[in-house]
Amino acid sequence: MSTDDMAKGSPNRVELLQGTLDILILRTLLFGPAHGHQIAKHIQRTTEDVLQVEHGSLYPALHRLERKGWMASKWEMAKDRKRELKYYRLTPAGRKQLAREESKWKQVAGAIARVMGPAEES
Repeated sequence: MSTDDMAKGSPNRVELLQGTLDILILRTLLFGPAHGHQIAKHIQRTTEDVLQVEHGSLYPALHRLERKGWMASKWEMAKDRKRELKYYRLTPAGRKQLAREESKWKQVAGAIARVMGPAEES
């Protein structure tokens, strides 16, 4: 589902917990600097097309994370192109935030898995 579908209230939407896009972006940047399109494609590929991050969701999130100091950006010439692209990098503060968020995410995912697991017979 696209993140735009989530915002529009599509009947087939997948609702993400608040902050989930942020953690997906930060996690993607663990692999190294990337520009916005690369970030969106990485999320789409690794979720097997379940999540398709649209520009209307991605760029506000990138700007928000940069304002918080969790990532930094720099315009650089693309290696295979003749134009500049804005590359985002995880900062040390972003790595710490990612570790905190991953810990919380694992707790929430574990709790949900316990509720959604097989029902025990009484």
